[in-house]
Amino acid sequence: MKILEFELKNFRNCISVDKAITAEKTLIIGKNGQGKTNILEALYFLSTLKSPRTSNIKEFVNFNSNAFSVKATILKNGVESIIEADYELGEKKKLLVNGLKTPTREFRGFLKSVLFSSDDLMLLRGAPADRRNWLDRAIVQIYPAYDDRISKYERIRLQKNKLLKDDVVNMELLSIYNEQLAITGANIIHVRKRYLNEISKTAAEKHKSISETENLTIEYGYPGNDVETILAELKSELNERKQEELARKQCCVGPHRDDILFFINNSDASKFASQGQQRTLILALKLAELDTLTEKTGEPPILLLDDVLAELDDLRQNFLLKSIQAGIQTILTSVDTLLFDNEFLDTVNLIRVEGGKIISD
Repeated sequence: MKILEFELKNFRNCISVDKAITAEKTLIIGKNGQGKTNILEALYFLSTLKSPRTSNIKEFVNFNSNAFSVKATILKNGVESIIEADYELGEKKKLLVNGLKTPTREFRGFLKSVLFSSDDLMLLRGAPADRRNWLDRAIVQIYPAYDDRISKYERIRLQKNKLLKDDVVNMELLSIYNEQLAITGANIIHVRKRYLNEISKTAAEKHKSISETENLTIEYGYPGNDVETILAELKSELNERKQEELARKQCCVGPHRDDILFFINNSDASKFASQGQQRTLILALKLAELDTLTEKTGEPPILLLDDVLAELDDLRQNFLLKSIQAGIQTILTSVDTLLFDNEFLDTVNLIRVEGGKIISD
């Protein structure tokens, strides 16, 4: 899978960017705030229809415009396609493949990508919601229908929250909502656990390759891996905490409150891991995400590295760069070229960005 050309119009500060990609590795250079991260965000959005920076699509629209467009020509399984996402304030986003309107689920299947940014290095120290969002974004690229489950669950949860705020709660309706949340939530938890099981072995192997002596394990709550066992546990917890939910007037049980736990040599990494250990863990996790997506789809995704090398020491920089195998199109950003040796720079397509514009190659 490769991006052959991309075009951005009024996406954040990128008023008009149109660029052909002629090499397997592309390095985008620019000072902070000039637009290099926005380019990667736009490509990731074109892939997932999500962003790690915001859930509000309106934030993508340039201040001096009322609409944005992101378009790319891609090569997938030897076939060229043009994919495009357009959005105008007050309207629904429009998704096109070769000029034809395309449903969201089908659109997501065209371009696959893995984004690794400096913000990801704070994943362990962040809130549980950050880790859930990372997990959900990774899953939806393999199982596009998963996003429908998340949306359905959120609709039911909001309805239940509204009910819990009533002065007199309709207990029969509450039971119906709990039944629906348990079924939908169990399916979400099942997919999350299945995905984590799939990447855990690869992540542990990569982690040990860097650390040499440390063992990485990943855990997600709820017993068992089958939907039936998870459903029974979720129903039990909803019943046990019903009075708590009534008192707090909010839904306290379900996948919207879950967390992913990481352990290094059986110690909770979020509490005890050093900064270097955290970086090793996240690096291993992202590379495992890349390998898993390649295995599941049969073709390497696009790898997007946003200012991440500046946050890694020499050991982890080298491991990351050596892990990028031939055939994986990689687009990197950096404030300058100082982190890269001449041998690497000789192999990349160098792009300079200033004020949201490509100023040179």
